[in-house]
Amino acid sequence: MKTEALQQLNSTDFEPFYEALEDDSKLLEETFETVLEMVSTDPKVAKKIAQLIKEDFHGLYKEVVALRTTEKDEGNAHSCCGGN
Repeated sequence: MKTEALQQLNSTDFEPFYEALEDDSKLLEETFETVLEMVSTDPKVAKKIAQLIKEDFHGLYKEVVALRTTEKDEGNAHSCCGGN
């Protein structure tokens, strides 16, 4: 489900940007957070991005699911056992 827009871009124009993201994990994190904030303002776009992540970036999707499962399990634990 790769978007046509990404396929049509000339990646050499963005190469310095991509290299900066690869070299600086904090920059990558901040950029990704900014993009997610932009995406989350439009429910239709958010749904499309979620589907893209699920289909094309399965490793990332599995990590999100694992985090969600862990949070759910911690929420169900009794306070005596380390839950909330």
